[in-house]
Amino acid sequence: MKHISLEAIEKAIEIVDNLDDQQLEEISTKYAKAQQSLLNYVMSAPAEYNNDKLEGLLIYYFCLICACFEQEGIQVRAITEEDIDELEDPYFDMLDQYFEEEDEEIIESFCDQPYLAQFMAMEVSTEDNDGTTLDEETATQLFIVSLAMISLMNQAIIEN
Repeated sequence: MKHISLEAIEKAIEIVDNLDDQQLEEISTKYAKAQQSLLNYVMSAPAEYNNDKLEGLLIYYFCLICACFEQEGIQVRAITEEDIDELEDPYFDMLDQYFEEEDEEIIESFCDQPYLAQFMAMEVSTEDNDGTTLDEETATQLFIVSLAMISLMNQAIIEN
């Protein structure tokens, strides 16, 4: 299984963070077309958690995570509703174990993308360049949804 490198994450951040509004619209449309079921799943979280703050964050991280796979040169097939349904029970079991034991290796072995998992853990727990931080509830929700997204994409990697 191919892993996303730190270099690919840094390149993806550089790309996504330097897009103007038009370019951001274009890249989000591109990734949305490629991963419509995944985007629908991810974007159901703000309503499910009753947290409007998640919406913009999830779109940003959806684009960023898709860009990470692209920068690493990893192709991912379109994720289906069946993929999402198959992931949910084992994923929530893993989360229960993680929150009980607070062992990051549990998450890293489940999603099998250690650098992306570590990156997301850092993103939700540290302040931005402008000094803003996420409230604990939003940070936890963003982390949970992002890890599900990473896990689904990892399982959909097309092996060459």
